[in-house]
Amino acid sequence: MEGNSSDLEYGARDMNGLSLNSYSSGLQAQLQRDLDRQHLLSDRPRAGIYENVVAEGIEGMEHQERYERLLQRAQVEDLNEVSGIGCLYQSGVDRLGRPVIVFCGKWFPAQSIDLEKALLYLIKLLDPIVKGDYVIAYFHTLTSTNNYPSLHWLREVYSVLPYKYKKNLKAFYIVHPTFWTKMMTWWFTTFMAPAIKAKVHSLPGVEHLYSAITKDQLEIPAYITEYDMATNGLHYFNPVPTAS
Repeated sequence: MEGNSSDLEYGARDMNGLSLNSYSSGLQAQLQRDLDRQHLLSDRPRAGIYENVVAEGIEGMEHQERYERLLQRAQVEDLNEVSGIGCLYQSGVDRLGRPVIVFCGKWFPAQSIDLEKALLYLIKLLDPIVKGDYVIAYFHTLTSTNNYPSLHWLREVYSVLPYKYKKNLKAFYIVHPTFWTKMMTWWFTTFMAPAIKAKVHSLPGVEHLYSAITKDQLEIPAYITEYDMATNGLHYFNPVPTAS
């Protein structure tokens, strides 16, 4: 699926980004404004590189400690307020046996939900899963501005999640994207999360997922399939058969 570019819509590409935390000061803040990592590293004196590595190491330790505290809270706090919404859950496995995490944007009340508890529920659900490979299917179907969390919060979530979340994420599918979604995805993966940029795929319809996830393993709300049929019709996509 990931190698079949004819079935996937990709956003703008071919720019290299730096993944540096926005709360870093001094040298790190300056480096964040330059997109060409290789050029920067080749021009910087060795002492400066060493100082930067040390700073990132300390910052990484701080993030790990914070994650451990959040994980402990996630295990004991009452998160029914978030889990009851049903916007984030595991839905079977893909064709390679990797867990599939479904996120329904329309059901995420970003403007009224306790975002701290939303982060705790995300950690509680994903922590045991991300120890191995996994994929995410995000459905942007019928979302509105009330469903969009702030970029500040997204950046905070991405920075606090450990490396295993990025490393073991093998595909992030965005179904029914809009122009806004594509632009924001390109911006976020270019400037804030370049480590997952090649793993993000925008798909115009649900059936495009069937190359990677069988229909019986994809459990999604009825409003998504109804919208998909109204927009794309019936059986609009046939996966290219692969050689056995």
